[in-house]
Amino acid sequence: MFQNRVDAGRQLAELLGQYRDAPDALVLALPRGGVPVGAEVARALHLPLDVMVVRKLGFPGHEEYAAGAIAANGVRVTGEPGVDLSFVLEREQQELARREHAYRGGRAARDLNGMTVILVDDGLATGLSMRAAIIAARSLGAARVVAAVPVGEATACQALARPAKASEFASRSRRERTGSRADEVVCMRMPDPFHAVGAWYGVFDPPSDDEVCKTLASWS
Repeated sequence: MFQNRVDAGRQLAELLGQYRDAPDALVLALPRGGVPVGAEVARALHLPLDVMVVRKLGFPGHEEYAAGAIAANGVRVTGEPGVDLSFVLEREQQELARREHAYRGGRAARDLNGMTVILVDDGLATGLSMRAAIIAARSLGAARVVAAVPVGEATACQALARPAKASEFASRSRRERTGSRADEVVCMRMPDPFHAVGAWYGVFDPPSDDEVCKTLASWS
């Protein structure tokens, strides 16, 4: 069990040492929970930090269950084909835009063209949010994508390194539709049974928007 997200980030960074001081690498954290983890990874590896804002699309009537996810550049993936997500999609697109603006405070997003992008979250359950982030990073020009989490469900972690299933889709180019697997997957712990991401943290209180903004501002 990790003490908290800071502890998890410090431990995760130890598995990513090959990227320390890499001039063509940066860390993109998935807010909000992935930001404290990503900040520790970026600090340990001496890399720039930014966010990849991703929003879960909850199953209608059971919003806690992920039926899909959206990310930057119009990317959308779904794990539940045939489910009407139009209502929740509109709402989450608005929230994604709000967070993009709020977290960067007017700063431009970092250029991903030709970069190695290390996507960091605090854990992986279904993997849909990370898949959306991977597709978005590739659509923005990333040359190599690394998906890194302290803890995750084994099947979901392993699936990130395999070709996308036919049920997944994106609204952009063919490259994006075939690009939902990572070049490297670092999943530090894959407990069985998994239960939930929060079960493997001593403290799992979500960071606030203000905390996310302050963390990111310190890297600007």
